[in-house]
Formats: sequence, C-alpha cells, structure tokens
Amino acid sequence: MNENPMVPDLDLPEAPAERSLSGVASMGHAVVPGEIDTSHGTILYLEDVTVSFDGFRALNTLTLAIDAGELRCIIGPNGAGKTTMMDVITGKTAPDDGKVFLGQSIDLTRMNEPAIARAGIGRKFQKPTVFEQHPVWENLELAMKADKGWWASLRARLDRDAQARIEETLALIGLESEALRLAGELSHGQKQRLEIGMLLMQQPALLLLDEPAAGMTDDETMQLADLLNRLRGTCSMMVVEHDMEFVAALAGTTGKVTVMAEGRVLAHGTLDEVKRDETVIESYLGR
Repeated sequence: MNENPMVPDLDLPEAPAERSLSGVASMGHAVVPGEIDTSHGTILYLEDVTVSFDGFRALNTLTLAIDAGELRCIIGPNGAGKTTMMDVITGKTAPDDGKVFLGQSIDLTRMNEPAIARAGIGRKFQKPTVFEQHPVWENLELAMKADKGWWASLRARLDRDAQARIEETLALIGLESEALRLAGELSHGQKQRLEIGMLLMQQPALLLLDEPAAGMTDDETMQLADLLNRLRGTCSMMVVEHDMEFVAALAGTTGKVTVMAEGRVLAHGTLDEVKRDETVIESYLGR
C-alpha cells in the first residue's frame, strides 16, 4: 500500500507574420496542446524529485504517478510538500533532482510556466482569482483557450461554438443565473467555481486544485465536490485538501488517496486503507 466587447469589422492591413507561441515550450521543444501521450495510462509522473530551500528538503525523492482521467486526492500535514510539488509540476519551482513528465514524452522540468500551461496543465490556488470588475460571462470568455496575440484580440469574435462552450460551462459550474453579475459580487464558493470554470475554458488535460474547499460553507463544499465528481473523465485532476469530508466525497470507496509527509509519499490506497495505515495514524491523523 505504501507507495470583448466585440468590435465592428475594420479595413485593416494584412496581419504581420508572427511566430505562434501556442505550441512552443522553452529551450526549443515544441509541444502541441492536446497531444499528450498517455498510451501507458499515466498522465503525470514524478520520480525521485528533490527540492531544497536553505538546506531544508521540501521534497525528498518524491515519486508519484497520476493515471489519465483519474481524480487523485493528496492529503498530509502542513509542511508535507504538497504545494511545493504543485510548484514543481507547473514550473514555478525547479527541482534539484528528479524527473517530471506529462504523459510519456513531455519533460516539464525543461519548460517554463506559460509553456506548461499551454501543454495542458491548469492550476487553481487556494484563493480564487477572477476578474472582479467583469461579469461572470466575460470571465469565462477572457479565459477561453485562444490566440491572445494583439492581432487576434483586435479581430476576435465570439462565434456560436464559443458561445455554446460558455453556456455549457455556466451550467456545469452552476452559475447560469449569475452570468451577467459582476464576479466581485459572488460569494466565496461561487468565485471558486467560477475560477474552475475559467480553467475549464482552457481545456486542460490535467487540473491541479490546491485546497479548493478552504473557507467554504458545508453546502458550498458539497456543491464543489459534486462539480468535481461530474468532471471525472473529462480531464485528470489532482486535489490537495485538508477537509476530510470533502476528500471522502471525492474519493468514495474506491478512489485513490495519497498521503504525503516530510516531502515524500507516506501511504497510498483507498481512503479507508490509508486511514488504517499505522504510519498515517501516527504522523497525520493522530488517532
């Protein structure tokens, strides 16, 4: 067990030639969004990843794999290295050693943050980040996966397919009735769901959620659990969380839960299995 407002048509000159950044990672490695090799069943693989800060090992030879389409819950005490792990996956922190791969061939350690996001990884932090002075609808429109270059933005139109995607996402996150409301007027739980909707507009292959239930009411927490459960199979998800009721609502009886402590995997299995693990009881659950 262990281990835009739309603008009228303008008579504009031919657009200057630009090099598209949508499929370019750092150091000259091309990554085509959506082309992630998961033929072996794994979408994310970390092997012996180590990160040290001033002599303190935040990650200590961490090895972890997430299956394609899986919703994996990650639990552990404060200081276990959970957020540092997400920082490494998204390129915010470079590991001292180890391998981090998206699918079989995309080496995330050789890519910067924007390139990793373009490759198909979306991340949500604990505090929601939305455009508070814009309506909910526009937040989703602004987040849509598209060419954000100056020329494309100038000529952009919201076509029927894009409108349909926004409407579907509004329904999915339960904010249809709030579509024209300013995002800053939403409740905390609604903002959290809106930000997840914004990430979904970018069509991520892997979604990283860092304590998404923090600060929510019980009702909001269960609404979020329902949303994530309905997202199963549409993308892979890694959820770092402390709220054990929320974890139980996501993991159920068969979902896998990984327990981290001191920068490495302490235990792995179903929620019931890790709850019975003596090392978990001693170091984390405390009973």
